[in-house]
Amino acid sequence: MELSRTAPTFIAGHRGLVGSAIYRRLHTLGFDNLVTPDHAELDLTDAAATTAFFDEVRPTYVFVAAAKAGGILANDTYPADFIRINLQIQTNVLCAAHAARVDKLLFLGSSCIYPKHAPQPMKEEHLLTGPLEPTNTPYAIAKIAGLTMCESYNRQYGTHFIAAMPTNLYGPGDNFNPETSHVLPAMIRRLHEAKLTGAPFVTMWGSGKPRREFLYVDDLADACVFLMENFEPGDGPVFANVGVGEDITIAELAAMVAEVVGYGGEIHWDTSKPDGTPRKLLDVSVLTNLGWKANTVLEDGIRTTYAAYLEQMP
Repeated sequence: MELSRTAPTFIAGHRGLVGSAIYRRLHTLGFDNLVTPDHAELDLTDAAATTAFFDEVRPTYVFVAAAKAGGILANDTYPADFIRINLQIQTNVLCAAHAARVDKLLFLGSSCIYPKHAPQPMKEEHLLTGPLEPTNTPYAIAKIAGLTMCESYNRQYGTHFIAAMPTNLYGPGDNFNPETSHVLPAMIRRLHEAKLTGAPFVTMWGSGKPRREFLYVDDLADACVFLMENFEPGDGPVFANVGVGEDITIAELAAMVAEVVGYGGEIHWDTSKPDGTPRKLLDVSVLTNLGWKANTVLEDGIRTTYAAYLEQMP
């Protein structure tokens, strides 16, 4: 179905990495009724406030990109916050969306929902087939709960709730805080600062051997709109993987970022630190068969992200 460009469309989390990209994509496509309250206007962890907002606005479409997210260090440091805040946000939004009878809702998940040792590439059917990666289990369980809520509301109430399960994301608007960022933006900042100080080497966490897939956030935004217009779960999974279908090692990523940043020193690896999941490559055949694929080459995306980082630095 083609989405109405004039219908009220709520983007939860519109100032975050994913939400801001979805906003850019919808604006480019001519959506002229985007509803984007900031946190001061609407606290999505507040059930009563969320319900009142939906009662007043009555959005036709909803994109749920609001979440507490971060890398290994952040997940390990704040596990209670990660599960509590994400459960609160998604529960409040999904319940309010059902009560307000929204036409369609897309929930943003994460590839960390899959078992630590899932077959590669990971298919939607591999969900809940093995133990999760311990370093981000609270976050993953919250996202799995969100998927289950979407499926359950569809089955019991006939709602049209779907989900996108993206791989590792990066792009303009990313979080470059060294304590809470994901691997790619953290590398950009570390290597940029090392270049400025003339450091002879930079030490990275882990062995550098794990393989990861990286998706430019504007490609994800394009996929989200595509899914809203073309994906219905039917009897299958309520969600679809979103990725590029290929991965690289963390060491290869570090070398690529160093080249983009212009850092000429050495990269050392601290093997006393955790690697996380050995490999996370998504099977993207569901989206491919529907007619969508990512367009941004990784090195090009890193260059754009680095340029955005330089602009936002003091």
